[in-house]
Amino acid sequence: MKIIVGLGNPGKEYEFTRHNIGWLFLDYLSKIYNVDISKSSNSALVGETKINNEKIVFAKPITYMNLSGNAVAKLKNWYKVENKDILVIYDDIDIPFGTIRYREKGSAGTHNGMKSIVQMLSTEEIHRIRIGLGGLKHEKQDMADFVLQKFKKEELEKLENEIFVEAETKFKDFLDN
Repeated sequence: MKIIVGLGNPGKEYEFTRHNIGWLFLDYLSKIYNVDISKSSNSALVGETKINNEKIVFAKPITYMNLSGNAVAKLKNWYKVENKDILVIYDDIDIPFGTIRYREKGSAGTHNGMKSIVQMLSTEEIHRIRIGLGGLKHEKQDMADFVLQKFKKEELEKLENEIFVEAETKFKDFLDN
């Protein structure tokens, strides 16, 4: 069994914002794998499916970003999985828009949601897919203001048609491990 966690914030005001890219990616996957991610469980919205005869849980923590670790720890304990069976998808302001980075471990960097997960699971050995939001060109703008902006229409189209397609290959690589 594997748990796929997309980071984001609950609430209409956060829909389609840059910080909710993890939720948006799970929405993309849910269309492909026909998964309804709406059951409330362990401080998250979850949906379950089978891929390659393995149970896969898609989860969107509803704890708000800075407390994502609370939900991930509850899900880990509820489903009785090891850290190596958890994949977290989140935004990264430090890399160019649309750049995909997959790592099996590492620090949380500047991302508060990932910091919370690392702290609650007591390890940096957590698989993750980081999706770039724009990198250094936004350094004159307040980081919180930038990540809470809604995506432009053309950015959403690029996410759906290019970026998420590439991220899906990393998702499949994780499932094959």
